Amino acid sequence: MSTTQSRTSNTPSAHEKLDDLEEPGHTQSSNSPAHFSEYDPPDGGFRAWATAFGCFLIQFCGFGYVSSFGVYQDFYTRIYLTNQSPSAISWIGALTSFLADNITLISGPLYDRGWFYQLMIVGSLLQSLSLFVLSLAKPGQFYLIFMVQGVLSGIGMGLTYGPCMAVISQHFSKRRTLVMSLVASGSPLGAVIHPIMLNRLLNGTVGFARGTRTSAGFVSALLLIACLSMRTRALSTSTPTASYSAVARKCSREVPFILVTAGSTIFQIGYYFPIFYLQLDSIKHGIDVHFSFYSLVIMNAACTVGRCTAGIIAAYTGALNLTIASTVACSALVISMIALSDIANVVVLGLAYGYFSGVSLVPLVTVLTPDLSELGARMGICFAFTAFSGLLGGPISGALLSSQYRWWIPSLWSGLISLFGSSMFVVMRLLIYRRR
Repeated sequence: MSTTQSRTSNTPSAHEKLDDLEEPGHTQSSNSPAHFSEYDPPDGGFRAWATAFGCFLIQFCGFGYVSSFGVYQDFYTRIYLTNQSPSAISWIGALTSFLADNITLISGPLYDRGWFYQLMIVGSLLQSLSLFVLSLAKPGQFYLIFMVQGVLSGIGMGLTYGPCMAVISQHFSKRRTLVMSLVASGSPLGAVIHPIMLNRLLNGTVGFARGTRTSAGFVSALLLIACLSMRTRALSTSTPTASYSAVARKCSREVPFILVTAGSTIFQIGYYFPIFYLQLDSIKHGIDVHFSFYSLVIMNAACTVGRCTAGIIAAYTGALNLTIASTVACSALVISMIALSDIANVVVLGLAYGYFSGVSLVPLVTVLTPDLSELGARMGICFAFTAFSGLLGGPISGALLSSQYRWWIPSLWSGLISLFGSSMFVVMRLLIYRRR
């Protein structure tokens, strides 16, 4: 039997992958093809866990920093960019998130062609440079901050985000979902550490310029460690990879992939509202300023626990069932922000939303990928759509909030749009039952 025939016969179909989403206790099959090697991923060893640690640090410094934008949103709104509306300021964080996802359209195929190390190095350098240049911005210089923090930083994160998640598949098979959940927990853990650090620096005696440079040095050191830790098992150019257009055509015919992409995109439009506005919401409701600085910390600490436990829970409930339950819970909690009025509300909301938002981000695209040589391209296609969630969610909420700070309008909008996104996962589950 030829190599091509063998690879085709061993590749699980999309329907088999769909069954995997519902099957409690399911782990990734060790027979899944790994085009980067003739052997299955080792599921452990020093290089594998060192790579996982490096990917964890990339998440810590990437989306962990993006999720801390609520600190900048509050600081810019009240102190540094008082000539701009909350909606205009939120475009900075929204564009960072958009580019971090959408640049995966470029980094995904480059990863499939063996450019992993180049992507990590260039992306890390751009992210580090953006923070150092940001420290040079003066009060009122909105467009400089927008270009540096929104554009340059977003491009750097986008070059590293997708590949650092995809490379886990080279080292882990049976433990893939668990390890990806642990790696993804770097984002909320970063969103715990960064807000504490930034609030102390920006709102303390250090000031914006020196505070931002201190944060830049911290992030740069961690990115250096990450780049030195990560290793690929073999170049993905060792075997031919499918063209991007071929993968896109295949995805356009797969209903499960379409539903996952649509559901994730719509859900995340409302997902970012607490991340961007919880701290400002707390302060504007007269809650102690020093406590409000820790509102994001509380939420992201709970999110870290959620990310770490997502892989364990999914093994018993099934990844899709877990996604449905957690996204519906998040939607309800966003709507409940209408009632936020005191410290107890902030604590309960932060803990509950943080945990369920962490659990909701199970890597369904990875589970649905029947051919790992297409993983980078598939992640790029999915993230290209979900990127619009981060781009639109924050500014729309800011516009609905307006200068009068009518909190119930963006809370209700964000919760309902997230609930609609959750319904896509419910449709996907019904399709599975119908097939059976």
